This record gives sequence, C-alpha cells and structure tokens, in this order.
Amino acid sequence: MCEVCEVWTADDLYPCRICTRMFHDGCLRELGYLRAEALQEMRDTAHTVTGWSCYYCDNLNLLLTEEEMYSLMETFKQCKIIPESCIVSDELLQYRHHASKHLFDKDLTDEQEEEVLAQFAALDPEKKGHIEWSDFLYFESLVVLKKFRSENSMVRLLTAKERNTARTVFLGLDLDEDGVITRSESRQTQQSWYHKQSKDSQSCNVRLMGLCSPMNCGISHVGPICESSPASSGSERSKTDENRPVTWADFLRESAIYVLAARPNSSAMHIRLPL
Repeated sequence: MCEVCEVWTADDLYPCRICTRMFHDGCLRELGYLRAEALQEMRDTAHTVTGWSCYYCDNLNLLLTEEEMYSLMETFKQCKIIPESCIVSDELLQYRHHASKHLFDKDLTDEQEEEVLAQFAALDPEKKGHIEWSDFLYFESLVVLKKFRSENSMVRLLTAKERNTARTVFLGLDLDEDGVITRSESRQTQQSWYHKQSKDSQSCNVRLMGLCSPMNCGISHVGPICESSPASSGSERSKTDENRPVTWADFLRESAIYVLAARPNSSAMHIRLPL
C-alpha cells in the first residue's frame, strides 16, 4: 500500500530497502517530495538488488533529537556555515579549525588538515569541487551520533530489514557455525557495507555487505571516525586484535553506525571507514 495515498497497486509501487514503506512515483511527484532526478533514481534502483531509500530513511538528520539538532545548527552558525549551501574545501577546513579550537583549544595539525581534505574528497566522489549540503549534514549527524550515543542505542535505530541483512552476513561468515567470527572479518564487512558504488558501476552490489570484498570493490580508506581509535594512532593492529572473537551481538553493536551511514542514496561516504 502506498504510504501517501494508501492505495494498493502492486505494479506501480516502489519499496524502500530500509523500511517497510512503499510509494507511487506519481504521489511523490505531485507532493514534491522528490525532484525529477531523485524520482528517476528511484525508478531505476527500487526494484534492483541495490535498492532505494525513501525520503524518510535517506535523511540521516532525522535520527537526531531536537536538542542535538539545535546544538549542531548553533555550531554551524558560529562557524558561519550557511544552511542549504554547498561547502567548498576551504570552508570545511575553516569549520574543522573552529571545532578543534572550540573543543580542544588547539589548531589542526598539518596531518589533521590532510585528513579533512581526504574527508572532503570522500564527500565529493564526483569531484565537483564542493560538497552538497545534504551530504555535509548527514556526515555531521553521524559524528553527533557517534559522539553522544551508545552502540546499543544505535542498534535500536536499525530497522528489521537492516538487522536481517546483517544477520545473514554474519551467518555467512560463521562457517563453522560456532556463533563467532573474527574482528578482522567484522571490520571487512563494515567496509563492504558502507562502500558506495558509482552510478555507472555494475560490478558488484555494495548494499549487501559480504557479497564483495573490500579489495575487489576498490574501497577508499578515508580514516577512522574518531581520534582515539587504534588506526589513528599510527600503530599497527596486533594479530591478537585481528583474531579477537566477535559474537553476533558484538557484530551488530560495532556495525550499527556503518549500517546507518549506508542509508542515503547519495554516492558520498558519510562516515570514515575503519582501517
């Protein structure tokens, strides 16, 4: 049944790959929920293995509370970031410098500036020279979730479809059926889940993690999401950590933020991948 008009016409309905909602393209067009380009993308992908995210699930900003959103917009205001405008690299650097000064009372190092530019490139996969406002907002929304929400709270944000897909992938990795995989396998699936394919690429489906390896999909490592992670320290991960056992519950908690980050239809990377 269409979420908008509540009429059932199966041949004309387009399902969301994240939630249980379905839509008529005509209803979305008439109400102006999607622009012409987005409507065409829906028609092209909704019935494929890749799938399509509806306008509810595509918008990661809706996952924030009113307080979190207010705080984020205040930060934008202080940094002179104009809502609904595209962000160029200099503006992103200035924004990060302000945030570093405000949070840590110090300027960004040269290495951190390079990381910001790498982040910019990940958010501008088509090399337009700017970041779309929605991509910038989604990235910052995920930063807020990562910083202020527990892993368990992010698991509760996942839909039944997302949990089922994650469960299928976990079982596919658990070849000896003992309910445990390794940390290395878990991290690779996080990369495969989130990596976005270009619109022209049909080589493998990256929406279902585990169907293609990070190496085969050509994943671009953008860096860890937080400064405290082992990857950001420059030290190599120990073999012990690579082989650390990961249960289904561990896997779901650790992967939740990456599953959420994969929701938008945009080809931009809205989170920095684990190394």
